[in-house]
Amino acid sequence: MSTYTKKEILDIYNKPLMDLIFEAAQVHREFHEPNKIQVSTLISIKTGGCPEDCGYCPQAARYHTDIEKNDLMPHNTVIALAKKAKNNGSSRVCMGAAWRNVKEGEDFENVLKMVEGISDLDMEVCCTLGMITESQAARLAEAGLHYYNHNLDTSEEYYKEVISTRGYDDRLKTLDNVRKGKLKVCSGGIIGMGESVEDRVGMLLSLSTLNPQPESVPINALVPVEGTPMAEEHIVPSWDVIRMIATTRIVMPKTTVRLSAGRTALNTEAQALCFMAGASSIFAGEKLLTTPNPGEDKDAEMFETLGLIPTEKKKDNTDKFKIRKSLLEKEENVKWSRPGHVIERNVEATEKAKEIRKELKY
Repeated sequence: MSTYTKKEILDIYNKPLMDLIFEAAQVHREFHEPNKIQVSTLISIKTGGCPEDCGYCPQAARYHTDIEKNDLMPHNTVIALAKKAKNNGSSRVCMGAAWRNVKEGEDFENVLKMVEGISDLDMEVCCTLGMITESQAARLAEAGLHYYNHNLDTSEEYYKEVISTRGYDDRLKTLDNVRKGKLKVCSGGIIGMGESVEDRVGMLLSLSTLNPQPESVPINALVPVEGTPMAEEHIVPSWDVIRMIATTRIVMPKTTVRLSAGRTALNTEAQALCFMAGASSIFAGEKLLTTPNPGEDKDAEMFETLGLIPTEKKKDNTDKFKIRKSLLEKEENVKWSRPGHVIERNVEATEKAKEIRKELKY
């Protein structure tokens, strides 16, 4: 949890730009590999028709935009897109559904199957499905989900100017449920929505005082979309994006800072400064849900120019769990729920099972 006050974060944000980038780069190199970039692919598994009134979002049912709406994608289509993403260099797939909240039923069961299928491809999996309960978060974790994305969007003070159908406390409650469900938190926000610098700093204060801090913080620049209330907002200057990335890096040193929506407005030089200042993750592909994004070819060219290397999926105990799960079940005849949670069937463990359990540290 951060010990920075709002004034201290504001002072960091307003430092001379070169000093700010230099300090952020030092912090970044202390906690992260500076030439490694984590690449994710975002799949809109259910597009449009959302009952919310987020002023930036073309997927709100009440706004007249030209997006193509669709119901939940078939399982096979999502898995095929995930395989393509992996072949193109992504180590994580993020699935987004235009829901206000997750409802129990067939759609949620299908999402769980998608999570399992993508996890079986040896990829990290993230979802953004709206508000979820603690039990739903736990079920997603059991299916193999690694991260859950739920952005705060902006400061608590400016939030009501952006959204009226969901409160700031609702977002914080969802993040709390995500933690209780044993998932990693991905939460950030959007700049360029008419907010003040103080509002940007307020959002960072809210994120940095979460305990623990989010493992991933996406920084988005508004992409104005015709038909939404924010269609006339000006594209945020690249210098503002760089300042926001650098400040986030300093305030949350161990967090992965993701350079997210709005990259089409940034040239290679501006993106390079973002990476120098602490961004270590991007979304690949020509579209982020409904807004444009640089294609894989452009990103590959940029990576080569800058000497950046896409990271592979992080190896953790969950990977080891999946590799040895079937063998341990065979040897010990136990029922598993998720890593670390085993329901035994009164069968004496064999010596082999004991060895496996010791290796897995369960």
